[in-house]
Amino acid sequence: MDAVELMRTVPTTLFLGGEKRDAENGATFTVFDPATGDALTEVADASPADAMKALDAAVAVQREWAATPARDRGELLRAVFEKITARADDFALLMTLEMGKALPESAAEVKYGAEFFRWFSEEAVRIAGRYTPAPAGNGRILVTKQPVGPCLAITPWNFPLAMGTRKIGPALAAGCTMIVKPASETPLTMLLLAEVMADAGLPKGVLSVLPTSKSGEVTGPLLDDPRLRKLTFTGSTGVGRMLVEKSAKGLLRTSMELGGNAPFVVFDDADVDKAVAGAVLAKMRNGGEACTAANRFHVANSVREEFTAKLVDKLSSYTLGPGTDSDTTLGPLINADQLEKVGELVQDAVGAGARVRLGGVAPEGPGYFYPATVLDEIPAQARILKEEVFGPVVAIAGFDTEEEGIAAANDTEFGLASYIFTRDLDRALRVADALESGMVGINRGVISDTAAPFGGVKASGFGREGGSEGIEEYLETKYVALEP
Repeated sequence: MDAVELMRTVPTTLFLGGEKRDAENGATFTVFDPATGDALTEVADASPADAMKALDAAVAVQREWAATPARDRGELLRAVFEKITARADDFALLMTLEMGKALPESAAEVKYGAEFFRWFSEEAVRIAGRYTPAPAGNGRILVTKQPVGPCLAITPWNFPLAMGTRKIGPALAAGCTMIVKPASETPLTMLLLAEVMADAGLPKGVLSVLPTSKSGEVTGPLLDDPRLRKLTFTGSTGVGRMLVEKSAKGLLRTSMELGGNAPFVVFDDADVDKAVAGAVLAKMRNGGEACTAANRFHVANSVREEFTAKLVDKLSSYTLGPGTDSDTTLGPLINADQLEKVGELVQDAVGAGARVRLGGVAPEGPGYFYPATVLDEIPAQARILKEEVFGPVVAIAGFDTEEEGIAAANDTEFGLASYIFTRDLDRALRVADALESGMVGINRGVISDTAAPFGGVKASGFGREGGSEGIEEYLETKYVALEP
């Protein structure tokens, strides 16, 4: 369907306990189109009372959902995967309308996001324990896994579908109920997902989706309620720290997927053309608005000019425009605040002595657009080497020795993703071991994979999503001592 018809049919109410409801006080908030700055629609604005009703519903069905055979839980997730795939075009268009990314990017996210439901539909039946003789010979050790219980997921705006499915999939597969609080900038995709899940036969109460413009007010009472047993969050490190402090009172299980400032290290023996192709993927995926996006490009001085010139040539072909336009390859940033921050970081770097090789100036007119930008000769004191830019900006600095490259890559409080390019396998493994990050890409620019554990170290958080590790975040381990 086209954009007008889609916006006419997309759900805009709360999805509370399996039912579509207005907010308790009838409040709404506006969702905007970042390509124009104009309003898209009004969405129900959940209140703390709505949040408690959602938790009541989750608690009421938790035991029943946990007792549902794993095969049945898996079959439900598989059915949702099929339904998302069948409506892939609707999901992609809706995502572009509320988040801004070009349609091909949205289509790729739909495929990626849906895959978490297929993956965890298969993991649901592989939850295992163990049964062994006690070493002292005085009994048996039985270890089982049980669902954590009701969960709260807080998701970001940059991947409106995948950041939800990456949490909902393993939670439901493990036998947990869940409340999702989507970002206020992009609630529509998650509401459509809830509708699709209900159509697939999801029991009432297992999932609630609560869009709100008052995140702290709505999630605060949930975090204070002892019936909630798990918090999973994707977002900024600053907010993550506050949520960890808030959740400590109830000793909640927590998973934190926080900010990144990924280094992209190109050694002197790298295949430069392959490194440039990888850089385009690592930087421009999602318009640079990704926690895994390469931000700091540390390039061996012997190949730096060749790399920079070829990267400028590749990025010069990117076309700014509304994500719905067929010619667009780079959509707008999410909002005015993000546009201002990207511009500030670029101007700070230029003021400190960086050289602009491409872009660097936002165009006039409506929308929150910023062009593909390449900065070279970045000085060490530039903020862009310390702060996550979250936009289509490449910041290049040189190095001479392997040790210098590793030190520069690790010179950050963050530790989510890193990228290295080299033809030397020994060097690749040596550097991968030395890098302080939860994920490392060797000679590739995209590392996200549903079958692999996603997560970081240091200020990038803790816990893992995806892979066989992802479902463990929603399981408790129980030991039973058996006397023969």
